[in-house]
Amino acid sequence: MIAFSQAAENNKVHICDKLSSVLKNASFLLEIGSGSGQHAVHMAQHLSHLTWQPSELAENLNVLNTRLTQEAPENVENALALDVSSQPWPLSSCDAIYSANVVHYMSWTRVEHLFDGVGQILDQGGILCLYGPYKYNGNFTTESNARFDQWLKQGDAQRGVRDFEEVDRLANKQGLSLKHDFAMPANNQLLVWQR
Repeated sequence: MIAFSQAAENNKVHICDKLSSVLKNASFLLEIGSGSGQHAVHMAQHLSHLTWQPSELAENLNVLNTRLTQEAPENVENALALDVSSQPWPLSSCDAIYSANVVHYMSWTRVEHLFDGVGQILDQGGILCLYGPYKYNGNFTTESNARFDQWLKQGDAQRGVRDFEEVDRLANKQGLSLKHDFAMPANNQLLVWQR
């Protein structure tokens, strides 16, 4: 049975629409936390100029590979086992990195490790895209995001909706500058930095 995420299904078209413009000059993209693989399949079909490199924690690779084997177009590479905290990463270079609904499920330490890894492999001029909910100046953008944050923390106190300013600080530390902050459906953002 192929894993399915309703959230990934709901947001893939909207995200792809934005990525088609911000990634028009990119050629090789690493997706961090590919999950069910729905985004990898959909995005790669519509962004055929890109080579799409999915990745997941080793224990989740079988779930991801089930979909990729059956549905992925030719521009999708075999999925990599990637733990952001284990460095160096199994990839030495790329000109784009994308991750959806991942940083709020990680501990803050792992978010810091994610940006350290990005700093090591993202090419000069490369693009980083992160999708998900964020707080601004310590405030949730909606009451539903505040409830979501509570739900995340009930499962693991280390998780939570992240402060945009703190995430942006980590990006700046790696030589990345914010280019776009797109408001997206379901109270999410697509943040785009360039190195």
